[in-house]
Amino acid sequence: MYKGKKVSVVFSTYKEKKTIKKVIEDFWDTGYVDEIVVVNNNAQKGTDKEVQKTKAKLVHECRQGYGYGFQRAINEATGDLIVVSEPDGSFLAKDLERFLVYSEGFDVVIGSRTSLIASLSGRGMGWLRKFSNVFEAKTIEVLFNTNALTDVGCTYKLFSRKAIRKISENWGYGDSALFNTQLYLLVISKNLSFVEIPITYLQRTGASSVVPDLKSEIWWGLRIQVYIFYFWLKNTLFNSRRQKR
Repeated sequence: MYKGKKVSVVFSTYKEKKTIKKVIEDFWDTGYVDEIVVVNNNAQKGTDKEVQKTKAKLVHECRQGYGYGFQRAINEATGDLIVVSEPDGSFLAKDLERFLVYSEGFDVVIGSRTSLIASLSGRGMGWLRKFSNVFEAKTIEVLFNTNALTDVGCTYKLFSRKAIRKISENWGYGDSALFNTQLYLLVISKNLSFVEIPITYLQRTGASSVVPDLKSEIWWGLRIQVYIFYFWLKNTLFNSRRQKR
């Protein structure tokens, strides 16, 4: 509970069997969390047993994909404030308080991994991935003339219940991690108030299923950039037609 508001933390898990129990316990230990929802998205064998050792609510989502997992997790949450994070050990529960403080003035609070990485080969993110995230974030900032952004790929976010109601009707990309980028763009296009805050970002346990190697990083960065322009163009045309009516 934070100042009378129920706090839910949600995870989607696929390859985080080794870390998920500790991550869940770390969030409980903050003293702010009322509910933790874990969605098993066809996860590694034994993941359920690790989750069941905790007080977290366990749900299964058979449709494979980053988006389907997190959409289900958010829909299952009952809190006034919903915190989305990864159970791979790359994000720290102690940063939760920062999100909660900023939630008093904003509908959405977005974590940025790039500002607290000490070097271009920092823990958890190499130079190419850092550059791509900053470049994509600045593309959004310029195209949509919005708040300062430095990271477009960070899962760690907080949403008010009001924000979830406004953006959930337009969710897509269930089978893809593009859902993460879509969340940023929907928040902006729906004129929700948001702020980006620095968070700690560590090396994840195990390989990423989205960008496991350099070739994947390049391909994924290009795909996100194309999607940002597509969303901007579609949103611009829609607003133009609406104004003509």
